[in-house]
Amino acid sequence: MQRPDQTVSTVLVVDDEDDILELLTYNLQRAAIKTLTARNGVEAISIARHHPVDLIILDFLMPRMDGLETCRRIRQDSHLRYIPILFFTVRSGEEDHIRGLDSGADSYLPKTSSMGVIISQVRALIRGVGRQDTAPAKLAVHDLEIDRGRFVVFRKKGDERIELRFPRKEFELLHFLASSPGRVYGRQDLLDRVWGSDVYITERTVDVHVRKIREKLGSKYIETVTGVGYRFADQA
Repeated sequence: MQRPDQTVSTVLVVDDEDDILELLTYNLQRAAIKTLTARNGVEAISIARHHPVDLIILDFLMPRMDGLETCRRIRQDSHLRYIPILFFTVRSGEEDHIRGLDSGADSYLPKTSSMGVIISQVRALIRGVGRQDTAPAKLAVHDLEIDRGRFVVFRKKGDERIELRFPRKEFELLHFLASSPGRVYGRQDLLDRVWGSDVYITERTVDVHVRKIREKLGSKYIETVTGVGYRFADQA
């Protein structure tokens, strides 16, 4: 993760095509961003475990371990799960976009994107890691305790206290909604508040993340407001 005193960010670029690695490395370094490279998911995870990384750019199709599986394994790794992931791939269809987000990615760009858009997206995602929220670090709402400092959610079940862990953007979305129970937010507003207004993703991203949160917590906490967006329930 990027630290306040760190002026140069590090991006891990993962792709099995040498020309893509060279293109991204050249342009990221021109933008004063340090780069590391890997040619498959196995190599990428090994590198990320041994070097501080602020962002991972990940291709879909690679040998040994494809991008989707790599993303899932990163999100399951307690040391790596909070690193932002940007899919950068020739697979540009909506179904592929959704699959990428479902696997735990923060954003998704097709390889037809301009280099200006790519650099802007990289910077926005890295800035998002350090974005400060005015909401309390710990929220106690309904039967949930949401600890922003540790990125952990606890749910009371009888005498038990069950620990739940979420990928970064799912956690940030849950924390943001839970900080104002009953208040309705439109999808674009949630994108701007949680992802940042300079991140190039669609409103469908919010729907995917809400669905993933509901799979872990149940559907009673986040309510859909038809034609508007979402709110955290006043009562759960």
